[in-house]
Amino acid sequence: MADNTTSTAAPPRHDQKVTKALRNFAISITVFNIIGYALLGFEQPWTWPFIALATGYITEIVLEVIGARVEGRAPRFTGRGVRGIVEFLYPAHITSLAMNMLIYVNDRLWVLIFGVVVAVGTKWVLRAPVRGRMRHFMNPSNWGITVLLLLFPWMSIAPPYHFSEHVEGWVDWLIPAIIVIAGTILNGKLTGRLWLIGAWLVTFVLQAVVRGIIFDTSIPAGLAMMTGIAFVLYTNYMVTDPGTTPSKPASQIAFGSGVAIIYGLLMVAHIAYGLFLATAIVCLIRGLFLWSLHFSNKAREEFEAEQAAVAGTNGGGAAPVALGPTVQPALGDSSEDNRILRS
Repeated sequence: MADNTTSTAAPPRHDQKVTKALRNFAISITVFNIIGYALLGFEQPWTWPFIALATGYITEIVLEVIGARVEGRAPRFTGRGVRGIVEFLYPAHITSLAMNMLIYVNDRLWVLIFGVVVAVGTKWVLRAPVRGRMRHFMNPSNWGITVLLLLFPWMSIAPPYHFSEHVEGWVDWLIPAIIVIAGTILNGKLTGRLWLIGAWLVTFVLQAVVRGIIFDTSIPAGLAMMTGIAFVLYTNYMVTDPGTTPSKPASQIAFGSGVAIIYGLLMVAHIAYGLFLATAIVCLIRGLFLWSLHFSNKAREEFEAEQAAVAGTNGGGAAPVALGPTVQPALGDSSEDNRILRS
């Protein structure tokens, strides 16, 4: 059992910029759900968002309490009253609403609940060491949806008309325009993922053209999906998740381009739901890469320690072999990622 000093250790906190980004994400998806059920044509029962939120909140709190006890620290939602609890629950709020909004499981409520638990819980299971601390590398809501698609082939993603069924005319253009403007401001000022968005969009266009030339598919059809609200939402609010994407521009370009390339390969193989599967695959590759760097650096440190021990035994006559500077992740994170979001 941990002693009192250990159990009351200060929990890790997000900085103000990260907290503001989470707050804006949470507000945006909440407003979109309210408008979606009232005007746009969301087809899930109106009670399901509340059930999804309750599931996400409970899962997040329970896992945080367990994690804090294991790590010998105070839970992150303690110490700042109601504000601390609200800020702690931002990621669970975003993930839960996204899960309900983006999938359609008919009347199988338990499948939605299972998906939310998987999405929120993955942050405690699929993690990799980044600069001495364990960080989740799978996009939570995307991974939850991917698991459901693999385990329950009868379920589907919410249909495209789901986001604009009850509107027409100029409003059809207004909805994606608002999403693009809000997403660009959010990603430009707070998450810093515009390089990723640019690489994703450019490479998406290129893969559609290449598929059309090599495999004689319709290039306009391959590009048409970029005009849909679902694609716009994915581009601005899912693939840019700052908690599971790199911060450096070059790494962002590699990540965004990689998702588009994997998507193109999945389309060539006639595998449906390519957006979600491609994101999951690239996140998994990045996670494996971070683990490989960790073991590589650990082996290097052990070797240098052995060389230093040999030098000490020989009275300083043998100098340790230098292996160069510590390798930093090419797809890894800058100092900002030490404050990775749990979204």
